[in-house]
Amino acid sequence: MTGNKTVVQSAHPLNSVSRNGTLTLVGFGISVSVDKGHLIVKDGIGTERSHYRLPRIGHRLKRLAIVGSDGLLTLAALKWLRDQDVSLAFIERNGKVLSVVGPRGLSDAKLRRSQALAMSNGVGLEICRTLIEAKLQGQESVLRELNCPNTADSVSRFRERVKAADSFDNLRNIEARAAASYFREWRDRAVSWPKADLQKIPEHWKFVGSRQSPLTGGPRLAVTPVHAILNYCFALLESETRLAITCLGLDAGLGLGLHTDTADRSSLVFDVLEPVRPQVESWVIGWIQRERLRRADFFETSTGNCRLRSHLCARLSETAPTWGKLVGRWAEFVARAIWARKSGTTNARLATPLTQQHRRQAKGNFELAIVRAPRLMKTCRGCGVELHGQRKHCSKCGIDISRANMIEIAHRGRVVSKSAEALAKQSAAQKRQRAARRAWNPSSFPSWLTRESYREMIWTRLAKIAIPRIAKALNVSEGYASRLRKGLHVPHRMHWETLATLSELTVAT
Repeated sequence: MTGNKTVVQSAHPLNSVSRNGTLTLVGFGISVSVDKGHLIVKDGIGTERSHYRLPRIGHRLKRLAIVGSDGLLTLAALKWLRDQDVSLAFIERNGKVLSVVGPRGLSDAKLRRSQALAMSNGVGLEICRTLIEAKLQGQESVLRELNCPNTADSVSRFRERVKAADSFDNLRNIEARAAASYFREWRDRAVSWPKADLQKIPEHWKFVGSRQSPLTGGPRLAVTPVHAILNYCFALLESETRLAITCLGLDAGLGLGLHTDTADRSSLVFDVLEPVRPQVESWVIGWIQRERLRRADFFETSTGNCRLRSHLCARLSETAPTWGKLVGRWAEFVARAIWARKSGTTNARLATPLTQQHRRQAKGNFELAIVRAPRLMKTCRGCGVELHGQRKHCSKCGIDISRANMIEIAHRGRVVSKSAEALAKQSAAQKRQRAARRAWNPSSFPSWLTRESYREMIWTRLAKIAIPRIAKALNVSEGYASRLRKGLHVPHRMHWETLATLSELTVAT
């Protein structure tokens, strides 16, 4: 008996390691072995197989992700990955992280002993309050980007209550109630699809849907594409968090109290990744607002579970280094907070291998690098084919639209073009901005205004300021002001004082 062809995943050929050093293996009969010093990688589905050969020098590989549960991995391959400091993530098709292997990290029994005592001596509660407060602040920013001010204010009130939480039960209750309000605003958000796919998808795929799956009562086994993407991105975040805390010498199974310690659960991993969740969610919601999903990227099982196809898994796996950089800061924060309470170590500093913060400070740079979200995948609005550049339609759909527009213009007798007056106005605005940058004197710039303080103190407050007000204060267009408020652009330093005043911050030199 043959299987239903609608649920067969397509193979994704391995052309090269991605720019950020990620390689994703999907399909059946996956093979990772070593031959004559080279790492031999094979994956694919059916007759569509891919074969890749990586030398020890020049391979650019940093992360190897295996999505599936059928294949082999030799001991020689594990040693090859260990010698090359390549991390390995083993993920099931439903998004569950099975195993993560990375380069050997620090090992300090005193640190782990302090970690075990953190839940009972108050350190764990203090750290968890900071983590949840940062998470709720991120959720508030996402809600303001979605133009949900009432719910954002509600989450802000929950965030104020976090500071007074005196037990883990109260903290969990506050976080759960805020999450319920947060995802309620997601539920009825429309999802855009190419015109050619509208007749091919179930009706409930046209909306984000509830975070709670009817199959499990929780987020597992999602039934809509958006939550399937979220689950896979969270799996990548989980694997990166596990690598980070292992690198710092912490025990993944000893939680701080936010997540209950149960069998076969890495409680500390889920504690540490909480502040980064809103940033992953912001990236996903920004994706579905700007681009269209494609029917070819998803399939539905017999139970109604929505799954990602192999090529989309490979594309999403390329975002793992971004989530690793974001969670690395919080992993080091947790490690430092535990280390600071250890007796007799007031002068000893804990290593910062993830952010290299000590090395930056030694060179006089006290700012951490800004981590930018990965690029979104652009698709044609008509047929859904993947695009490159700034185009909105492929060549075929673009020609069809151009013909339709020409017919409409000819019918109405209109001429659509950019007038000379509009071009002159645009040129004058650009000259005015360049002249302002040349005339700006950085000597009077406040010392406290750094890129880090801009992101943490000014940008987070811009969500509460109307876009026309920002545009008028900076003398820029409303479109550019909108991108500043969303964090897609960091303005020139000469604008930071104006934005600080606009955000009701006290500007002092």
